[in-house]
Amino acid sequence: MFKRIPRLLLILLVFSSSAFADRQVTDQLNRTVTLPDHITRAVVLQHQTLNLLVQLDAMPQVVGVLSSWQKQLGPNYLRLAPSLAKMPMPGDLTAVNIESLLSLHPQVVFVANYAPADMIAQIEQVGIPVVAISLRREPADQAGKINPMLENEDQAYNLGLQDGIRLIGKVMGREAQAEAMVKDVFHQRALVANRLQDISEAQRVRVYMANPDLTTYGSGKYTGLMMQHAGAVNVAAKDIQGFKQVSIEDVLKWNPAVILVQERYPEVVQQILTSPQWQPIEAVKHRRVYLMPEYAKAWGYPMPEALALGELWMAKVLYPQRFHDIDLQQYVDSYYQRYYRASCCQTVK
Repeated sequence: MFKRIPRLLLILLVFSSSAFADRQVTDQLNRTVTLPDHITRAVVLQHQTLNLLVQLDAMPQVVGVLSSWQKQLGPNYLRLAPSLAKMPMPGDLTAVNIESLLSLHPQVVFVANYAPADMIAQIEQVGIPVVAISLRREPADQAGKINPMLENEDQAYNLGLQDGIRLIGKVMGREAQAEAMVKDVFHQRALVANRLQDISEAQRVRVYMANPDLTTYGSGKYTGLMMQHAGAVNVAAKDIQGFKQVSIEDVLKWNPAVILVQERYPEVVQQILTSPQWQPIEAVKHRRVYLMPEYAKAWGYPMPEALALGELWMAKVLYPQRFHDIDLQQYVDSYYQRYYRASCCQTVK
């Protein structure tokens, strides 16, 4: 239950926030947000935004993060952002501890587009601006949904990712870095598209994304687009919308030729390979069950490295003969040095 903020404190907070606010941005819920000119204290309650802030070299401006960051970003992420080890955690994707948040004196709070309306209102009522990030460009009636209905998914995510990167860059004063990232990412994607352009729909590899507890991604999620750009077909897309739990009977019916598992769920690979109920599936028979590398973030929302590197990795796994001359490790190392200022993991073959 949210606690009431004393009226005098509320007035002081609102006054102190608005007194120094001199610019406005439009967030990805189409809300106009008034912000201070320079942000030096941001709280981030969405893991995609946190990941982007790390890449934009803006972590010195972050004073608090979501409590589930390690679960969402993976156990190895700390090496890319060591400051997370001691970072206060005043909330998560759908809840906030307002007293803990106030103690950090933030100038802005980033939230997910599906953060509850009362959570956003609670933060704004104490005078703290809230910027919502969806990484999608969509009709207004779909903007706050986890599983949106999108007429043109590819366009919605392509444009929405660009919008989101530029918005975060603008809020944090990292516009130049944001523009460079957008340019790099979509230039890299073109490499994959050029090599796969002659593969017909009937020739595309059938792929299933396996998450814990038989959950997967259907239509309306970036994961399916990631497969599409890598020359694959998401076998779940025709039957389910968004992120859903399915049955083993569904997977048997779809009979994918390849199964992919996100890097944050390595235990799922062994569960699939050893469980009797999975053995009739073509991908398991031929041992084509792959743990994705950390840069191939197959989330429901796109990430720059997933477009620039993850789609290339996936295409090389599915069509090795078309990418035999590509030194993937070289691409990965270059990206990580530029945007994470660190070395990446070993490339997953």
